[in-house]
Amino acid sequence: METKKLAEFMTMNGGEGQYSYAKNSAFQKAGLQITLEFISEEIASKLEVTKLLSNSKVFKIADLGCSIGPNTFIAVQSIIDAVKLKNKSECLNPESIEFQVLFNDLVSNDFNTLFKSLPERQYFAAAVPGTFYGRLFPEGSLHLVHASYTLQFLSEIPKEILDKNSPAWNGGRIHYSKKEVREAYSAQYAKDMDLFLSVRAKEIIPGGFLAALIPILHVGDGPSRNDAFESCIIDMAKEGLLEEDKVDSFNLPVYFPSEDEFKAIIERNEHFTIERTEKTHRAVIPDASKPSVKRYANQLRSGFEKLLKEHFGVGNEVMDELFDRYVEKLIEFGTLSGSHKSFVDFFVLLKRKVQA
Repeated sequence: METKKLAEFMTMNGGEGQYSYAKNSAFQKAGLQITLEFISEEIASKLEVTKLLSNSKVFKIADLGCSIGPNTFIAVQSIIDAVKLKNKSECLNPESIEFQVLFNDLVSNDFNTLFKSLPERQYFAAAVPGTFYGRLFPEGSLHLVHASYTLQFLSEIPKEILDKNSPAWNGGRIHYSKKEVREAYSAQYAKDMDLFLSVRAKEIIPGGFLAALIPILHVGDGPSRNDAFESCIIDMAKEGLLEEDKVDSFNLPVYFPSEDEFKAIIERNEHFTIERTEKTHRAVIPDASKPSVKRYANQLRSGFEKLLKEHFGVGNEVMDELFDRYVEKLIEFGTLSGSHKSFVDFFVLLKRKVQA
């Protein structure tokens, strides 16, 4: 799929229906709530609110990859509460600060549902549509940037894996399953993250924070969840329910780096210092029961349904069939021989360096 089209369709399902992100993001919420404790602690100990607001009384927060809620609202309110407490601890009137929250996602995001769902709030809200792999905000305008479960998405599919003459050609597979393909994904991820950090360095005021939560997936001994999903797609192509040539050209636009890989990318950027990192281990699929597996499949559907429908040119009926098969496949594999317990959340908090 072309990069332009990938950007158009790589957003979560909107609305409030059965397969919407709003109804299928409890897993992300649980990880986010752990992370918010880390952010609050770092704000309390290291954020110099008085210095940051020496020329302004408006504290600006950007949430990148906000989707449609409700998790984004939980994140920004927690951050605001922590900043208010820090301001009070510095013997300043916490009510002297005004807050502006800038909600960012791709132009295809359902911003209508996002803003219809806005809770009662004490901040000014605005939408900033566009990819976060480019500039979004004026130079030196942000005090804190937050990105949760968004930086695993690539800006584009590596070109090598779509080239039949390349050693990294990935025909018949949908993710990185061999060395050459993984290397292509890794190179694209590094390129994306280098750009992400460079543009955020321009937008964040010196002394400001960048907080990010990314998934690192450790696959167990059994078949992976992507292998199970891939086998369902291939079976449906063999049965004529999906076009086989479109299977060859379909690849999931996500990459899960290792901890060392992610840290190396950050450390070579000269504009930030690493203030804190944390790892938490959680089960993606808590048990092998059908309701539990179904909830996991719905989470995946809420994230990739738009992309799948566009690429394969299919509707709801085929999606129902695909994800029904996926649920049965996961149960057949015994939720992947325990690999459902191998999901790792990696949190990092960066501080924009103050120029000497």
